[in-house]
Amino acid sequence: MIPDCLNITRAEHRGDYRLAIDFDDGNTQLVDFKPFLVSAQHPEIRAFLDMVKFSDFRIEHGDLVWGDYALCFPIADLYQNRITSISENKAAA
Repeated sequence: MIPDCLNITRAEHRGDYRLAIDFDDGNTQLVDFKPFLVSAQHPEIRAFLDMVKFSDFRIEHGDLVWGDYALCFPIADLYQNRITSISENKAAA
């Protein structure tokens, strides 16, 4: 079950496109963003396949973000470690 109020407290790059993400309830997830990025069709999202750009993330107001919110994910998806590819999202819709 996902807590009603949840924030990310820390994110650490763990190689390739994986981040270890800590939440304020003590949970930690190792999230692999590569399948999502590789399957993206939009060039602004695919740009994050550049490791320098991918590595330039931050935590802002409890959210994990890149750039000026050019890339961010719902906290619930990160908490459940359910980052899916674009095609999977379309198939589920």
